[in-house]
Amino acid sequence: MATLNRVTALAVAAGGTRLVYRALRARTRGEARWERTNYAGRTVDLCAGPAVTVGVAAGALVAGTPAAAAAALVAGACGAYDDVAGDERRGFRAHLTALGQGEVTSGALKLFGVGAAGLLAGALMKDRPVDKVLAGVVIAGTAHLVNLVDVRPGRAALTVLGLGAPGLLRGPLAAAPVGAVSAVAGDDLGESTMLGDAGAHALGAAVGAAIAAGSGRAGLALHAAGLVAAAAYGDRITDLARSPM
Repeated sequence: MATLNRVTALAVAAGGTRLVYRALRARTRGEARWERTNYAGRTVDLCAGPAVTVGVAAGALVAGTPAAAAAALVAGACGAYDDVAGDERRGFRAHLTALGQGEVTSGALKLFGVGAAGLLAGALMKDRPVDKVLAGVVIAGTAHLVNLVDVRPGRAALTVLGLGAPGLLRGPLAAAPVGAVSAVAGDDLGESTMLGDAGAHALGAAVGAAIAAGSGRAGLALHAAGLVAAAAYGDRITDLARSPM
């Protein structure tokens, strides 16, 4: 039964992502608001982000974790807003500095929105107060980590696969982000689409939820500490992600 749940969640996430992705590409082809210029000057579309958001949420529901599905949807929505209305400022410091000066940036909304979604999902997934908080940090922190590396084609997708694949041995939830990102990884690497903040945050939140679901307190604390360190050194991680593979 456990294997069947994994396979079903994987298939639903991958199939749902691909279905939404193709539909969006067909409907938005040539529309400037759905296009961006990537690091190499090539025109790519934003269709992969909303597609994986829907796919990963569907997969998480099939896996029996509605809290993870909700966290992925909220994280994806916050990221989508930043994709559409965001500016070039990156990192916690820049957005918190702007907030201190009275400017509410899209990045600040994303920071607090994804953080709140992670904490709520963690609270629903765990029983004890400390575990609830740690799980929330893991979910929100993983969403942020995946977004940090999404600066070149394939970096975020490979990170999701690397973090999510081991979780397939522990339960069906990891199948949701693995299946969703697998459906668009080729197009992302081929530089015809991009995950954007929407896709990176939705996938990261789902991977974080899978990690939280399969971890006890010690594991949660270890992952949370690593993710806080990654956030503190976010610029360095982003620079590494820009390096040639």
